[in-house]
Amino acid sequence: MSDGVHEGAVTGKPDPVLKVDGLRKAFGGLQVTDDVDLEVERGSITGLIGPNGAGKSTFFNLVSGFYDLDDGTVTVNDTDVTGREPHEVADAGLVRTFQTPRKLEGMTVREAMLVGPQHQTGESIRALFTNRSQVLAEERSNLERAMETLERFEIADFADTPATELSGGQMKLVELARATMTEPDILLLDEPVAGVNPTLANKLKGFIRELNDDGITFLVIEHDMGFIMDLADPIVVLDQGSVLVEGEPEAVRTDDRVIDAYLGGPLDE
Repeated sequence: MSDGVHEGAVTGKPDPVLKVDGLRKAFGGLQVTDDVDLEVERGSITGLIGPNGAGKSTFFNLVSGFYDLDDGTVTVNDTDVTGREPHEVADAGLVRTFQTPRKLEGMTVREAMLVGPQHQTGESIRALFTNRSQVLAEERSNLERAMETLERFEIADFADTPATELSGGQMKLVELARATMTEPDILLLDEPVAGVNPTLANKLKGFIRELNDDGITFLVIEHDMGFIMDLADPIVVLDQGSVLVEGEPEAVRTDDRVIDAYLGGPLDE
């Protein structure tokens, strides 16, 4: 590493909650992810940036189990989740949000929140009859936690609102709140402030920092350079499906290789 920037990804970190080795994915003849190595240190807020088409969202889809990979391995909390289904990856501790939040049809915000908790006894039809007291106790506990979470994110007033009636910014808050209900070790956020006004963006930044203080590790894709450079450290830059550099925010922002990757222009503040 020189001047705060390392060519390629920094590997060999002391306690990576997410470790990716040799990740490759092609669609037809287009190599979208090309031999990516990447480690996210536990307790960090790591930024993932790069020009359009760099492979950032594809990378998220691969490590979270939504796409099948062509080659490579994905490890979460020392558990090999390569090729696992999304719910199995979530069980290992990794959860992701989407660039465009998914509005759950026919659900209120409160009901959408209750989809989050993992391994609910009531998911078993048999348990509804044989262990009803435990099912009811879990439901009460989850409902209480859902409302506490909505209050924390300052959206409790929307608890009875159909999820389909929320604005894009409100859905960003709900999706972040719902993701925390799964109690993840690492949360992947795909453009959390895309289309969001500056006031709400600052609020989201504050919530992410609070959750990080609570012990959640973050890997964040974001095109808003001012937002991600202020929030994350380190910053990883993807370009043409590979890790170009990793380093400290200011050093990455002014690195000639990064500027060239963004079509020769300076990164927006």
